[in-house]
Amino acid sequence: MNKPFAVLPLNDSVCQPPTATQLVVDRGFRGLCYFGVFLILLLVVALVVEIGGKAVPGMQKYGTGFIAGTVWDPNQLQYGILPAIWGTLYSSLLALLIGGFFGVMMAIFLTQDFLPPRLAALFRTIIELLAAIPSVVYGLWGIFVVIPAIRPLADWLHQTLGWLPFFKSSLSGPGLLPAALVLAIMILPTIAAVSQDALRAVPLKTKQAAYGMGATHWEAILKVMLPTAATGIFGALVLGLGRALGETMALAMLVGNSNQISLSLFSPANTLAALLALNFPEAGPAEVEVLMYASLVLMLITLVVNLVGSSIMMMSQRGAK
Repeated sequence: MNKPFAVLPLNDSVCQPPTATQLVVDRGFRGLCYFGVFLILLLVVALVVEIGGKAVPGMQKYGTGFIAGTVWDPNQLQYGILPAIWGTLYSSLLALLIGGFFGVMMAIFLTQDFLPPRLAALFRTIIELLAAIPSVVYGLWGIFVVIPAIRPLADWLHQTLGWLPFFKSSLSGPGLLPAALVLAIMILPTIAAVSQDALRAVPLKTKQAAYGMGATHWEAILKVMLPTAATGIFGALVLGLGRALGETMALAMLVGNSNQISLSLFSPANTLAALLALNFPEAGPAEVEVLMYASLVLMLITLVVNLVGSSIMMMSQRGAK
């Protein structure tokens, strides 16, 4: 004879309707959330209006030629930010390739039972501490450690493969490669942390089902875990790219601050954030207008990158469903 289903007592808290206090707390929490969202939107609008208002005179004076120009000479009143846009995108994408690869590998290493739980927690804490190091410290480390360390390799590559556009210059000081390497380390904690959360969110039964069908450890990781967590990992890469686009001090110290467009990894370059940081302290009223114009362009680039990334993530989620 079948046993009857267990019946919860009527006085169980799960079965009772919410009390008046719970309803008030719930409504208050919802109200605070809506108010916070409203404040964030208001802050973004105020930021755009403030920067855009100060950039309008520069936009009217220089137009689209400011974006396509390649000369930055305040003495001659010639301003162009195309080399800075190129340096921003080039260094950020290069850093994303390096930091994204190692960040995802670290996430796999720390979540897929390669280490005992306590040791994995220790390594996870060490990686997260990288995000707490100030940007200027990364810049100093890049100047005194990274550049001297990679200069012999850069000279050898220039002598051996100097006919390729990526190695035409020799690394005598700051340049794109050391800047990208340091930037990759700076975005690595963000990518690793978010990728770990994405991999942990995959149901354990999914992994067990892969093992039950005869998959090896790496087959389960590469063919099951990574595709299932792909949306979250892609979100981590978008966040890392957004951080790389806006980085200032380390890039200002390492990229070389030279307005030129080059594919060479060893040549000096410039970025929009570094351009703003180095020119604002001594800028006059006329130069402030163009710097605000440049900051508006940087905001637009960051917005486009985030919108494209969000669109791809939404399409991936719909495809997964």
